[in-house]
Amino acid sequence: MTTKAQQVELEAAAFRRLLAHLDSRKDVQNIELMNTSGFCRNCLSKWMLAEAKERDIEMTDDQAREHIYGMPYSEWKANHQLPATPEQMVKFEALNAKK
Repeated sequence: MTTKAQQVELEAAAFRRLLAHLDSRKDVQNIELMNTSGFCRNCLSKWMLAEAKERDIEMTDDQAREHIYGMPYSEWKANHQLPATPEQMVKFEALNAKK
C-alpha cells in the first residue's frame, strides 16, 4: 500500500513519462490523438492550466502549452503539425457531434 505522498510521486512520474512519450512521437498528430483517445496535447495543457488556477498558481496558457510541448507552441506547430486530412476532420466532427 502506498502513502498519499508516494501516490502523488508515482502519478507525477507517470505524467512525466507520458510527456516524454508524446515528445518522442511528434509524428502523431493531435487530431489523431483526439480521434483515438478523446484528448490531445492541447487538452493536457488546458488541464494543467485549470489545475494551476484551482490552486491559485500563476500560469498562462502559453506556459502550460510550453510545458506540455517542451517548446513554445508556435515552434512545435511550425515544425511538427501537419494539416488535418479531410478524413480526420470528418471523424473529429462525428465524434464531437456525439458529445
